Amino acid sequence: MTEAEKPGLILVPGLDGTALLFYRQIPPLSSRFRVASFRLPDDSSCTMEDLVSELDARVDELVDGDREERVILCGESFGGALSLSYALSHPQRLRGLVILNSFAWIRRRILLRLGPIVLKALPWGTMSIARRFTESRLHTAHTSQEDLKEFRERSHAIGRAGYLRRLEILWDYDLRDRVSEIATPALFLAADQDRLVDSVEQASYMSAHMPNATMRVLEGYGHICMINHDFHLLDHIEPWLRSISPVLAQVTDE
Repeated sequence: MTEAEKPGLILVPGLDGTALLFYRQIPPLSSRFRVASFRLPDDSSCTMEDLVSELDARVDELVDGDREERVILCGESFGGALSLSYALSHPQRLRGLVILNSFAWIRRRILLRLGPIVLKALPWGTMSIARRFTESRLHTAHTSQEDLKEFRERSHAIGRAGYLRRLEILWDYDLRDRVSEIATPALFLAADQDRLVDSVEQASYMSAHMPNATMRVLEGYGHICMINHDFHLLDHIEPWLRSISPVLAQVTDE
């Protein structure tokens, strides 16, 4: 199978926005898919609608302007929220959704409101130190010291303006009344030791309300899964593809 014949897959990052945390997943995924990532803009004024529009332009790039070709979106955390929003406005462009440790709404809205206020008061250069105190909410024993070191290094690329703006975008984010409209086949992956988001509860809610959704619990993992040396996204996507589209699964196996 040539590169052009592979199905398209776009990786959509979380609040970090850098798309740099997909580094372990891209090589194996590239053996089966035409993989692209979507770096979120470091923009203090963008809206969710703006991000959906920019993601649509990224889809166009991947399919070389072919509006008939459909792609798979794989969104992590905030990237899952963006991917779900995209599915509501552009369902005809999607073959499937893979949503990892994400949410239909934010439960702790007071903390979410306080977050940008506190972060704006801190010098951005101190964020690398602050993250050391929050790592227990992001990682588990699955995360090796090598994984943590790489995570810290790549986190230096997070832009202040975009990060704060994405937190603000979530103030009004709530898809509970609309998830049932998403008919795109979806795979929800939820880590059972996620201490940042109620991933299992959120995935259970969304998969129960979407007509073509399934869910899988990731035992022993925390919120940041994709950097783990023993986590392989492809191992979860391939069985799901076989269940929803045997023809597509056969293509990726060739």
